[in-house]
Amino acid sequence: MKDHARLQRRVQRYGWDLAASRYDALWQAQLSGAHRRLLAVAPAAPGEAVLDVACGTGVMALAAAEAVGAEGRVVGVDIAERMVDEANARARAHGLHHARFLRMDGEALDTSGVGFDLAYCALGLMYMPDPDQAMRAMHGALRPGGRVAVAVWGQRARCGWSPVFPIVDEEVASDVCPLFFQLGHAGMLVDLCTRAGFVDAEEHRVEAVLQYAGDDDACDAAFVGGPVAMAWSRFDDATRRRVRARYLQAIRPWRVGRGYRMPGEFVVATARSPVALSAAG
Repeated sequence: MKDHARLQRRVQRYGWDLAASRYDALWQAQLSGAHRRLLAVAPAAPGEAVLDVACGTGVMALAAAEAVGAEGRVVGVDIAERMVDEANARARAHGLHHARFLRMDGEALDTSGVGFDLAYCALGLMYMPDPDQAMRAMHGALRPGGRVAVAVWGQRARCGWSPVFPIVDEEVASDVCPLFFQLGHAGMLVDLCTRAGFVDAEEHRVEAVLQYAGDDDACDAAFVGGPVAMAWSRFDDATRRRVRARYLQAIRPWRVGRGYRMPGEFVVATARSPVALSAAG
């Protein structure tokens, strides 16, 4: 089990390093529904300290940095170094000097005792071998009464791009993201939050439409800028042609003209850390 978890972390670290340069162009618009819902149900307030776990290129963290202002602070962490570099560059470009980004495993947070007011994890838990440990780590990073907001992809049948996983799995020695859609089932995120010690957990489903201009955009999002990027990087030309053809056949039902309008679903959950009782109460 430990060896499997270590392999999955390695796949995610180096796979997202490969995807980093194309990630925003291929996925930012497609994921915006989840990001908007997280920011709506758990808005950051001026002066707060915010943690963004599995921050990627910093979309959520930089939005939080705008909200908390210079009196607040934002820390984003990600397992992929190139994602962290992209996020730091974006923070500098926007003059958000109170936001910083570090390479760190979301299951082993080291926040130096800082009590955060709010923790986000936008579409990162599905990639972690032990999401329970990740939630416990976020719980430990929050002050009493702090909030958490997480998002995952929904059920496999409601995500039109999901065939990418079995198609790629047939070409590699071990499954890629074997539990990817497990957390999308009803009640799973609430249970995850509760097991980690959070209270008042709620979850909501968000329907989305993923639009692609054509075959190249749809395939690049699936293979170059997403969770199977490491496997794709190791395929020879013949394998790439075969995998691409199978994927295009699988998503044909979502074709509209030359492009695609593909269904998607996110699940968003919020919860809070209990407030410690005083000695008198």
